[in-house]
Amino acid sequence: MSESPRPDMDESVTVTKTVPGSEVSGEQQPSSNSNGLTQQTPEQLVARAIAPVKVEFLRPPPARTSSTTQAEDVSEDKDKASVQSGGLLKEKKSKRQLKRERRQKSAKNICPEVAKTGDISSCPYKDKCRFSHDFEAFKAQKPTDLEGECPVFKAEGSCPYGLACRFSSTHTEDMPSGNFNGRRKTSEINGLSKDVQKLLWKNKMRFPKADASLRALGLWESSKLKRNDLEDKEGGNIDSNNCHNADNNGCCEVSNDLGSNLESSAEDSKVDGTCVTDQNIGKSCIQAELDVVSDVIPPETDQSMKLHPREKKLIDFRDKLYLAPLTTVGNLPFRRVCKVLGTDVTCGEMAMCTNLLQGQASEWALLRRHSSEDLFGVQICGAYPDTIARTVELIEQECAIDFIDINMGCPIDIVVNKGAGSALLTKPMRMKNIVGVASGTVEKPITVKVRTAYFEGKNRVDSIIADMGSWGANAVTIHGRSRQQRYSKLADWDYVYQCARKAPNTLQVVGNGDIFSFVDWNNHKAECSELATCMIARGALIKPWIFTEIKEQRHWDISSGERFNILKDFVHFGLEHWGSDTKGVETTRRFLLEWLSYTFRYIPVGLLDVISQRLNWRPPSYYGRDDLETLMASDSAADWIRIAEMLLGKVPDGFSFTPKHKSNAYDSAQNG
Repeated sequence: MSESPRPDMDESVTVTKTVPGSEVSGEQQPSSNSNGLTQQTPEQLVARAIAPVKVEFLRPPPARTSSTTQAEDVSEDKDKASVQSGGLLKEKKSKRQLKRERRQKSAKNICPEVAKTGDISSCPYKDKCRFSHDFEAFKAQKPTDLEGECPVFKAEGSCPYGLACRFSSTHTEDMPSGNFNGRRKTSEINGLSKDVQKLLWKNKMRFPKADASLRALGLWESSKLKRNDLEDKEGGNIDSNNCHNADNNGCCEVSNDLGSNLESSAEDSKVDGTCVTDQNIGKSCIQAELDVVSDVIPPETDQSMKLHPREKKLIDFRDKLYLAPLTTVGNLPFRRVCKVLGTDVTCGEMAMCTNLLQGQASEWALLRRHSSEDLFGVQICGAYPDTIARTVELIEQECAIDFIDINMGCPIDIVVNKGAGSALLTKPMRMKNIVGVASGTVEKPITVKVRTAYFEGKNRVDSIIADMGSWGANAVTIHGRSRQQRYSKLADWDYVYQCARKAPNTLQVVGNGDIFSFVDWNNHKAECSELATCMIARGALIKPWIFTEIKEQRHWDISSGERFNILKDFVHFGLEHWGSDTKGVETTRRFLLEWLSYTFRYIPVGLLDVISQRLNWRPPSYYGRDDLETLMASDSAADWIRIAEMLLGKVPDGFSFTPKHKSNAYDSAQNG
């Protein structure tokens, strides 16, 4: 493949035209029977789920070297799919090794206060600081600054990373360094406060609304039994009513995870020897919750004081463009890109309830929201009603959101094996309890995402969809595949239509699966008027401008330069979100590469014999209309790294990348 130009961060992309059949890096010339595809008609290729690329753009598959691999191999063996800049696979370090390295002072880890001010004496911890104060050693090993203007400085007027920023040479000399006070000016919200996090760490957080909803639905007794099992395993003390752990002072400890956290150990620690109440976070404590007897209903369960589901402020999803919650790639910078390109509704990545209730910062980061996301929800995943109830109460208390989506369709083994995700499809009564207790705990609308069934050929959503509205759900999204199918075969939209027609008027039904053009969107809306809207998932990963196409009702033959500018926007948003220091740059690079493992599947409109492209089509090897378009069509992770280097500079020594998801590969049986 010929060398692509390396555009400046702030300049438009210049591309060199590639003439089909010309010499490209010593590769073979396309023959008349290249790939055996020129002998077949476009209709025959479509029948085999192979994209019908025009003959003049076809070429033989590029030769592979030992240092490059195809993205589709990741489903077989992730270690074999690694691509390194050095060659050999770097040995994975254990958690103990990583912890030991973090404790050692390294010139790479400069003290943030010293980097910000340039003054060694500015650090309040002095010699006790766990970061390095060797300023000269840090400058000696710091990678070369990237070209362009600092995105953080441009967005916020100042950069908290100071001299550690990879754009520090562009900072103005009179940059204020004392205006941060430990906090950045940011347009992002939904962070977890330290006080609440400490309560979660110490298992001292109280959830009066959730507990009241559990009692109202008759689920409190089963929750207590699960708690008793947990305490028996851990040797904990149980008080007279089997609901709380009590110390000698009569202080009580309320578990924040009664069902799904059976494997984890509950902490018995206290703060200053006293019981921590909600007063620590500015909330009044309901004393009745401390000494309630199991057969006594407390005042909080008075249903006359609670909103009926029909009295809640509901969200109208009708005809809105809905970007699906996408694990890993559906991060905040990607959602910002989609907002620019026209999406109406965004949703955060799936967060596990157990991790949220444990106060894990990495899990709470998934709930972050940008100011541009005007209609925003979060998606959570849990296996038990009590876990879900406490999570939704905590989220409503701590976050600014418009709705909460409960995932009951995730096919990932680690989720299903814990009884969450699509495993709930085999337990309709638990589904009912989860939706009911969540709706009864919070005032925000509750939505549900499901698949057609757990096992292929045994659809069951249609048998319960008529009742979901009475459970308290505002909307249900149906992915037209079973858990067993994962992402293979085509989505069963006929079954989605069937469910939509059975749903009550109070329940909005959102269809999901294989939408890749405005034609797909129009067809589904025309086939079933009962559908409120369609959710777009992998189609947005491969071509995020699908939202623009739907709104403008056209096929956008987007150029390679325009596509590169979209990648550039993602990089700028990523550096604002993850930081402009070396750590932030490498985090942005990793998520960019994850995204590029999907985008190569897009085939430009002008190269196709049949329009529009389908999501299950496998693209053959082909030349683009210029060098950059050819590079973007490569399925080699080494070429994805080259694209990332055009935006974020050279990769560090020993760098390796393995695509995380199996859903970016094709089903071999499906494609013959």
